[in-house]
Amino acid sequence: MKIIGEVLSIFISTEEGPSPLLKKEIAVDTKGIVEDKHYNTEIMRSILITSIQSYELLQNHQITTPYGTLGENLLIDFNPYSLPIGTKLQVGDSILEITQNCTLCKHLAKVDRRVPKLLKDDRGIFGKVVREGTIKHGDSISFVD
Repeated sequence: MKIIGEVLSIFISTEEGPSPLLKKEIAVDTKGIVEDKHYNTEIMRSILITSIQSYELLQNHQITTPYGTLGENLLIDFNPYSLPIGTKLQVGDSILEITQNCTLCKHLAKVDRRVPKLLKDDRGIFGKVVREGTIKHGDSISFVD
């Protein structure tokens, strides 16, 4: 398999706080991210994948915000936003399937009122877990044939 990218950061959402929790690795199964507050809720939207390019786009407009602010679970080093629904990616030893483009949440305007408009088509993509496994910081990402 040809490597197309790498996992730069991993985050989960918790009940304890509003900020995402940075993790070195996560366990995933067909219900989503184990330990995430959204586990087993919306299976088709169980993992939000965001490209580093989304943050770069904000920086180009003088908006600096920490990684994790966009609500992503996986921050990666390539832009997957144009990949078709149904594309499968091997991330670590798990397999994820792209299910839909991410819609913008109004809470992003709290970062800066321009963010929702700037990231209209560039916030991320949702995926579901097709093969359970572990995803670690630095894991490679490949297309699954």
